[in-house]
Amino acid sequence: QVQLVESGGGLVQAGGSLRLSCTAPERTLSRYNMGWFRQAPGKAREFVAAITKNGGNTYYADSVKGRFTISRDNAKNTVYLQMNSLKPEDTAVYYCAANRLGTLLGNIGSYDYWGQGTQVTVSS
Repeated sequence: QVQLVESGGGLVQAGGSLRLSCTAPERTLSRYNMGWFRQAPGKAREFVAAITKNGGNTYYADSVKGRFTISRDNAKNTVYLQMNSLKPEDTAVYYCAANRLGTLLGNIGSYDYWGQGTQVTVSS
């Protein structure tokens, strides 16, 4: 079992930036590919970004490409999501997730462990 803890959410004006972090009590995140997902009220959870174990490959949803950047620091056991040029439609609860097998990183069902989420609210 991997416990994931997100932080860094909050309220920001449109055009602003936030950086989300995801860590775990045990130094285990280097074993996993990691993803960020989000869920807006009344909508399904959707893929945002993913990064492979060594950080060599990253993947993004079209809606965030060019604005969000996923990165990781395995020495700090932390995965980040830098969010720039935020829009009101980015408002959601953001979740980090861990994937063991490295396949279908854009697919919710491919992830084995999930955090509790952090709220991001973008005002217009």
